Parts: sequence; structure tokens; C-alpha cells
Amino acid sequence: MSAINNFEGHPPTIQGRMLDEKILNILRNSSDSYVSGEELCKLADVSRAAIWKHVEKLREEGYDIEASPHLGYRLVDIPDSLIPSEIKYALKTKVFGKEVISYKKVDSTNTIAYELAEKGIGEGASIFAEEQARGRGRHGRHWYSPAKGGIYLSCILRPKIAPNEISKITLLAAVAVAKSIRNLSPLNAMIKWPNDILVNNKKVCGILTEMKAEQDRVDFIILGIGLNVNTQARHLPKGATCLKDELCHSKIERDISRVELARNILENLEEYYSILKKEGFKPIIEEWKSLSAMLGSRIRVILQNRTFEGQAHNIDENGSLVVRLDSGVLERVSSGDIIMVR
Repeated sequence: MSAINNFEGHPPTIQGRMLDEKILNILRNSSDSYVSGEELCKLADVSRAAIWKHVEKLREEGYDIEASPHLGYRLVDIPDSLIPSEIKYALKTKVFGKEVISYKKVDSTNTIAYELAEKGIGEGASIFAEEQARGRGRHGRHWYSPAKGGIYLSCILRPKIAPNEISKITLLAAVAVAKSIRNLSPLNAMIKWPNDILVNNKKVCGILTEMKAEQDRVDFIILGIGLNVNTQARHLPKGATCLKDELCHSKIERDISRVELARNILENLEEYYSILKKEGFKPIIEEWKSLSAMLGSRIRVILQNRTFEGQAHNIDENGSLVVRLDSGVLERVSSGDIIMVR
């Protein structure tokens, strides 16, 4: 696995980042005990001056590393920052996160991912940012992306599917994110078609899939995920929330690590992407239905040229929403905005 850390705007060499990770892993493996400078030099195969230089750089990234003249070095605390060394640590994937690129601030991770995909970067490359200046949602809407507030992630995929099947990737990602929230918290994350994750009927996550394609094949897909973890409620649009606030409202004293959640999302994405390739879309549809916040409910469908109401009846084999109109007629919706009426 390789990683590039643009965290301060000046990416280190790959060799420098690898040495950072080697030092971190040595300190992690020592648990709460100190590692002498001599032993650290031996294990990392570098000089004392190099150890000191890299320890200082890690401290600048937020790692609390204690240094004692007689005892050596000890890792006291790890930052909850979306940097490659943390995301990759104990990451159980082969494709997603194979390459991790992390930024302190960008306009949009989807924009960067698109540019990298055009240059040929491999499938599964994952671009993270601590903050987005111009985060995007569907239909060009703004996605509020404050520093340290959430997980802003774009993954590059190169699936062998037709352009009209892109919704399968959106629904797959929705299942992966909802499962991750449930894995790491007691919150019952649900899915609202096509791309929203809800907690207590309020939006915590949006998914934006973009692609470059020929007439009959996809060149690449950019899977963008924006998840509100610690975002302050006063900055969020009406109907939105963050995981931290929902835990507080439930009187649950628990923090959710953004790093751990990001890692779990990558692992779930890989699991469901593998299922899609090996078993097809049907198993994912069934998972999606089990997490649906809207099937069986009355909804309002807003399309570009008309608006109508009906019951959210089903999801078809291509990921389209099947709506039962009041007349009993079933209508398939492949895109549009959905409002839950009751």
C-alpha cells in the first residue's frame, strides 16, 4: 500500500512517509512502555537525528509522543485526523485504500479524484480531506464541509458496468455507510433513496457518484461520500444532523472516531463491491431494503418536469425506485428528489 500525505500542503517523499509509519508502528507495538532511542534507531534502521526529525513531524500532525532523556520515546495519544498512516493502520482491504491521499483542505475531493482518475491512478484509490471549500451534493448543491467536522471521501472505481448501471454503486455505498454507522455506534442508520443516510429521520450523509464513460462502458466512477460526524448543528441545513448530536440526544456518552469510521467504511465498500462483482446486484438490493427508511411509506417524487405522490413500493434490479401510484400503476424512477410525506 502506498500513501501520500498532503496534510500541510507539502507532500513528503514516499520514503519519508514510510519511515513515519515505521516509527509509529514501533511505538504502537510497545503499548504503554517507552522505546529507547537506541532501540528505535536499530528497529527503524536510521540515525538518532533522523528519529528526532520524524518524531517532530509526527508531533506537528497531532501525535502526542513523549520523549524522556533516560527512557526514550512513548506514544501517548493519537489524533483523530484523516491522515494515511491512521486510515491504513489495521485496514483490512485489498483494493479500497490501497492508495490513500489526504489533504488538509481542498475545494472538493471529487474534483481531485476525477483528475487523478484521468491520469490513470488505480482502482480503490481513496482521497480524504479534513475540510472542503466547495463540497458538492446532487444537482450542484453545496455540502457544508468544515474542518474536523466529518468524513469527506472520494474513491476511484473502474467497474465493468454500463453507464446506466451507475445507481448500483450509489446504493452499494449507502448500504456500506449505514452498516458502518451501525457497527461503530448504537445509532440505527437508515437509507433514503437514492443517496441519503438518515439517523432519527435526519440526514447525516450524502453520496455523490460521478463518472467518465463511453456510450457502452464506464471508464471510471468517482464515489463521493460526505458524512457529518462532529459538524455543529447550527451550521447544517434544515433536516440535517451529525452523529455526535444524535448520540447526545439519545443520552449516549460515546465518541465516534472519524478514523475508525473511515476505515470501516472502506472495508464495507470493499465487501459489497466484491459481492456486486461476484454475485451480482440482488444481494445488495436485499441489504438495501432491510435498511430502507422509506419502503412502504407515502412519498412525493419531484422530477424535472413534474411532481407526483405515491407509495415507495420497491427497488428494481437496476436500482430504480418503484412507486405505486394512487391508481395502482407502478412507475419506475431512476433519478429525482424524494420527500417522505408520511
